[in-house]
Amino acid sequence: MKTRLFGPLMIITLIFYLFLISLAVAQEKQEITVEWIYSEESRTISALPSFVWLNDGTALLYDVRKPRAERTFEKFNPATGRCIPAVDMKAAVSSLKSFLGRKYSPIALPWPLSFDNSGRRAVYIFEGDIFLLELSESRFYRILETGEVEKSVRFSPDGKKLAFIRSNDLYVYDIERNTEKRITRDGSETILNGTLSWVYWEEIFARRDIAYWWSDDSEAIAFLQTDESPVGVMHYLDFKPDYPRVITQRYPKAGTANPIVNVKIVEISSGTIHGIGLRPPAYEYIVRAKWLPDSQRISVVTMNRNQDVLDLYFVNRFTGDATHILKDRNDAWVNVHDDLYFLKDGKHFIWSSDRDGYAHLYRYAMDGRLVNRITRGDWTIRASSGPFWLRKAVTAIDEEDGWIYFTALEKSSIERHLYRIRFDGTGMQRLSQEDGTHAVVFSPDAEYYLDRYSNISTLPSLSLYTNEGRRSLLLAEPRPGLLAKYDMQYPELMTIPADDGFPLPAQMLKPKDFNPEKRYPVIIYVYGGPSAPRVSNSWQSSNYFGQILLREGYLFMQVDNRSATAISKKLEAVVVKELYGDNELRDLLAAVKWLKSQPYVDPDRVGIWGASGGGCYTLLAMTRSKEFKAGISQAGVTHFHYTDSGVEYVMKLPQDNPEGYEKTALVNYAKDLHGRLLLVHGTYDDNVHIQNTWHFVDELIKAGKMFDMMIYPMRKHGFRDNPARIHLRKTMIEFWKKNL
Repeated sequence: MKTRLFGPLMIITLIFYLFLISLAVAQEKQEITVEWIYSEESRTISALPSFVWLNDGTALLYDVRKPRAERTFEKFNPATGRCIPAVDMKAAVSSLKSFLGRKYSPIALPWPLSFDNSGRRAVYIFEGDIFLLELSESRFYRILETGEVEKSVRFSPDGKKLAFIRSNDLYVYDIERNTEKRITRDGSETILNGTLSWVYWEEIFARRDIAYWWSDDSEAIAFLQTDESPVGVMHYLDFKPDYPRVITQRYPKAGTANPIVNVKIVEISSGTIHGIGLRPPAYEYIVRAKWLPDSQRISVVTMNRNQDVLDLYFVNRFTGDATHILKDRNDAWVNVHDDLYFLKDGKHFIWSSDRDGYAHLYRYAMDGRLVNRITRGDWTIRASSGPFWLRKAVTAIDEEDGWIYFTALEKSSIERHLYRIRFDGTGMQRLSQEDGTHAVVFSPDAEYYLDRYSNISTLPSLSLYTNEGRRSLLLAEPRPGLLAKYDMQYPELMTIPADDGFPLPAQMLKPKDFNPEKRYPVIIYVYGGPSAPRVSNSWQSSNYFGQILLREGYLFMQVDNRSATAISKKLEAVVVKELYGDNELRDLLAAVKWLKSQPYVDPDRVGIWGASGGGCYTLLAMTRSKEFKAGISQAGVTHFHYTDSGVEYVMKLPQDNPEGYEKTALVNYAKDLHGRLLLVHGTYDDNVHIQNTWHFVDELIKAGKMFDMMIYPMRKHGFRDNPARIHLRKTMIEFWKKNL
């Protein structure tokens, strides 16, 4: 009896034991892999709904966090907090398939190029042609079917027309009449109408092809006409086909001829085009244009070649006559910005300037007379999102209640917060309360705003707020549960004293089982450059790769030198005429000195890594110091003669600053390389050309210096394809394990 009874009990016990094991296995932490970093799952974890505010104060939302089959455009009413479908997604997809067939079979539509201001229509480009989606009908219309590619499509303010570019000419399409009108007829390889040359796209308009502007009455367009014929040509050799094709690019190198750019205005109804009363050599660059609210004039902002003077003009729409309004100067350089706003009273405008060493807001009369300063203090206004060189801090202007809303670094240089202030500069309030980074977008009536918020250890969320800073609805909460299985470690924010005591912002990743008695190798990630911070109290996807470095036994650190912090014009200007030179090196070495003094750091195993500007910084550190055992430099400039004329804002023209160009020429120091170096570059890098690496390599060879190199065929400055990204990260890991 005992035996017969014992058997079932033992089986039950065994089953229970196996269940506990399986439960434990299920709860085991998983490891982040390089493949996972570039997966759909990884992107979804920190994703937030896309949105756009409409003229009636509602918004259109598109929640990419939902399964694809459940995604749709929704109309959101901020007053009620309710969402209703704005389109029948299945019907819309079916309509699109009727044009594209099996070649394009999505489950749900992607976010469009743009919506009109009323949210009635959306515009897409598929197979090089323009498609309109009528949301109320859930139906597509193929408005153009040509053998040429259209781009830069934008609705008129009234939503009745579209403008676009084809073969470097500007066109307008009348939606209601179903007619196309060609505006310009001289577009060619070197004449560009309404579209930007490479250097304007990269250096002036923050990688946005913004080269035409609708008047508010939708009856005229101002556009840039660019003549690229004086600009030198770069060549790229593809490895395919059998006789490789040669690709060309117009690229003005430092000190050489720039494209010649003019503003023209076209009346849509008549097609009449006329120029304006501003022509080179009165300026070198046209850096911004914006219509005044009455549509009778357009503002034009120009800049000189040395990039230390900005001029604002108002231009008559019908005569082209230009009236000079104001001049902004800076001994180092003037920062181009998007903070120009015309008030409804018709008597004033708002303007941003660095004139006192910090970026602040000022109110002017329409004749250019300064009325009053609005913001002031030892801090700077700053855009809440976008690339670091995009300067647009004002988020809304509420003239009825007398408030200007803006984002700034007043609380901390590593955070972004929302503030409001009266037009006379009184009553400033900080509206955002949570420590971290707030990216704010206001409704057109300034009654509500949507806030994309995160901090260094908190995934992004999206919330609706009233204009008084009161949160009324959490639209998309952070989802830390999606990361729970990976046992993420988060950086520690800190400051490191420079030689003169200046607090350099830094952050460090340490493993969960960090042992202060142990000595760890450290990898430092850098970028540098003026007002280009990398240390931030915000969610950073770079932490994913940091988890892999922790697993391999490294600490991972980021540090900003003072010019990179974006704290002030005074600090960013310390690199004038000497970019990636002594000042930036001095701060970096101070940080390394502090790091090596920590008892948990192995002073003989410190590595450095960076891309683009960080690639320059890495080469600077490894040739002008002996502090690093190994380093990885991706796509770094090795001589500023090789980069575009945009660098002249800090380096000035080579003929005016020959000593600075030679002093910062990293090729001159290749012979002094200390430590093992991995060079990485794409052969189709149209930003930092691979000739930078070839020259540096040639100097290393001459000096008998051994190094490693990884070349990526036909990849540009930032690798866009996952195979190249994954391969590069795995190459880096192998390099660190072998050399650090």
